[in-house]
Amino acid sequence: MDGENKNTTNQTNTLMGVLAYLGPLVIVSYLVAKDDPFVKFHIKQGLVLLVIQVVLWVLMPMMVWGLWSLMRLINLAVAVLAIIGIINVVQKKEKELPLVGSFASYFKF
Repeated sequence: MDGENKNTTNQTNTLMGVLAYLGPLVIVSYLVAKDDPFVKFHIKQGLVLLVIQVVLWVLMPMMVWGLWSLMRLINLAVAVLAIIGIINVVQKKEKELPLVGSFASYFKF
């Protein structure tokens, strides 16, 4: 029974880690599994991506047409980084995301 319980915990942690990279669903991961070090690492990485998305949503109405392509490129980069993060979760790795992962250290919880 103990091995089955551990397997369920691993599946839950994997699910919570994946949810951490899906925008606002990071809140679910935080509420369910913030005490698990593996999930906590990925929650912080996901929060970095969420902050980038929120900043883009706030700035987008103010952008002129010349910067529209840049905004779309940043959105694409966030999506690619989220996929990289999800791959890291599935492979059970705690690896910082390229370019933005180091900003996760600013989240203290």
